Amino acid sequence: QVQLVESGGGLVQAGGSLRLSCAASGRTFSKINMGWFRQAPGKEREFVAAAAWFAGMTSYADSVKGRFTISRDNTKNTMYLQMNSLKPEDTAVYYCAKLTTWPDGSEGSWGQGTQVTVSS
Repeated sequence: QVQLVESGGGLVQAGGSLRLSCAASGRTFSKINMGWFRQAPGKEREFVAAAAWFAGMTSYADSVKGRFTISRDNTKNTMYLQMNSLKPEDTAVYYCAKLTTWPDGSEGSWGQGTQVTVSS
């Protein structure tokens, strides 16, 4: 019922920044916990960050803590991932998803995602 579309990926040098967006349709973000995940070629999908429906409650994977910031604008049904100090190991396809359990449990289908490539 809720459709999610990721955007904002691209190619950036190590140390650079990108801002990803996740636009939702079908219903509002009200009282829905959301998260960002990523998948590198040949690897399993991994948790990146989560944002609860109420302001201020977030969670981050250790690998991105201090570099990435998750936020959301419920009035626009949009979630963001500000990525700073990017590293080559951040290269992956990034997906957003509704959480079933806090902070990294998700189910359902996955869209195309948005490609992030960090060069050295």
